[in-house]
Amino acid sequence: ASLRKYFAFMRATGRLSANPAERLTAPAGPARLPAVLGSQDLEVLLDHPRVSAASPELELRNVAVCELLYASGIRVGELCGLDLARIDLTRRLIVVIGKGNVERRVPLGVPAATAVRRWVRDGRPSLTQGRASCPALFVNQRGDRLGVRDVRRILDQRSSTPTHPHALRHTFATHLLAGGADLRTVQELLGHQSLAATQRYTRVTPERLQGVHTATHPRG
Repeated sequence: ASLRKYFAFMRATGRLSANPAERLTAPAGPARLPAVLGSQDLEVLLDHPRVSAASPELELRNVAVCELLYASGIRVGELCGLDLARIDLTRRLIVVIGKGNVERRVPLGVPAATAVRRWVRDGRPSLTQGRASCPALFVNQRGDRLGVRDVRRILDQRSSTPTHPHALRHTFATHLLAGGADLRTVQELLGHQSLAATQRYTRVTPERLQGVHTATHPRG
């Protein structure tokens, strides 16, 4: 980039008749692996937050937000866009509208479903008084739909280390793979259209690689 700018300046000032660096392209850097939360980081975030919310209702909401992000691997924008009508706590399913308005169903584990149920039953009604028409699953203190910045603030308050909402998506996928899930299933859960996208956002731990090699190779 510096060379292109320099030679463009030289040409503009009449010192050169052409820019020899005009067609130069910057080399691609190494692929960055996504951040994956460790067990201690997850324990703090989900069970023992660094800073709890100011009220019991907000704490119920914050716990449900974190549990849902980790349990489902949905994007933070998808979480904020969730409506109450798209949650089936009996079957532990959520219906997510992803990129391109593509709808997908994502299952929830028991802890996440329990946290969401407690929020809907004991927390949400007090924050939506007078706003009964609000369809959002998660709301802020004013009863409006929770925003992406609100979620980031929740994570900042609860986490022991700086944690981006997307890190929970990466952690979800990595833990599924480490537990034996196949890549196609993870692709479907994440809502990726191509398998390459799933491979980019997940990592297989060395322990998982060693275990598969030992279990499947004739001389493992």
